[in-house]
Amino acid sequence: MLGEVKGNSKAPIFVPSELGLAVQASWKRIPEFHPEIKLIAMQLMPDHLHGILQVTQKMNCHLGQVVNGFKVGCNKAYRKIIVEAMPQPTENRGENRHNKAGNVLSQDEALPRQQQPGLLFELGYNDIINKNYDMLPRLISYLRGNPRRLMMRREQPELFRVRFNQEVAGHSCSMLGNRFLLERPDIRAVQCSRHLTEEEIARAAHNAVEAAQHGAVHVSPAISAGEKAVMRALLDAGMPLIFLAENGLTPYSKPSGEFFNACTRGQLLIIAPWEHHNEHIAITRQQCLALNRLSAAIASSN
Repeated sequence: MLGEVKGNSKAPIFVPSELGLAVQASWKRIPEFHPEIKLIAMQLMPDHLHGILQVTQKMNCHLGQVVNGFKVGCNKAYRKIIVEAMPQPTENRGENRHNKAGNVLSQDEALPRQQQPGLLFELGYNDIINKNYDMLPRLISYLRGNPRRLMMRREQPELFRVRFNQEVAGHSCSMLGNRFLLERPDIRAVQCSRHLTEEEIARAAHNAVEAAQHGAVHVSPAISAGEKAVMRALLDAGMPLIFLAENGLTPYSKPSGEFFNACTRGQLLIIAPWEHHNEHIAITRQQCLALNRLSAAIASSN
């Protein structure tokens, strides 16, 4: 554990462990080895961390080497603080394994690299390239909000658990959020023609919010501009809604932004009728029609 989140969901406090403090120290030392790197932000979490780096001038090495050097420092701290404090086996079980030179490998060395106890983090890393100044404040805000989101997920774990193979209007779907929204007596499909004027869209959004205030739940894949505007108005007003997603869910999926807050309040259900894919694929007309049919079927089933 790198640390723990304590306090309440509105003002959580992150308390780093001894290992967490060592990881933070390794992060702060990056510019000592790579002066062309500027540290922007870092958020430590119980089982991972997020960091933002800025490359201020041309580098003589790949950014991966910078990250690897940081992880090497973390591994040294991990071995000193955690691994060396662990009880060591007193006997060698099973047959000895040898390297290419014929020397006997230690018990740790005989393990695959990913399983060696001297490694704190998994191999590799996930990165996002910040391509404009507008994106940087959002990335920093996301980092700073991690402890709060973790605390909220811990307080409402069922609302953030992805469920698979759930029957919805005759379809097998994955879902995340408050599934009991499907049991509301008044569920209305939001379908807006692409030819609606701005005035007509505004009126549709007003009517939807008014209906939601009287107990209605709205469902839509939010494909057209009008549908997006209506669902956004419902979200901004804190009203419950069911969103149909083109891309499927994974066991690690979680809503982001205002969807996260709506999920925490129990006012959101995400339903995905198809499997998840990593590729960015434009939604087809057939898929749009299928989602709209599912939206209508959910509304008519109540």
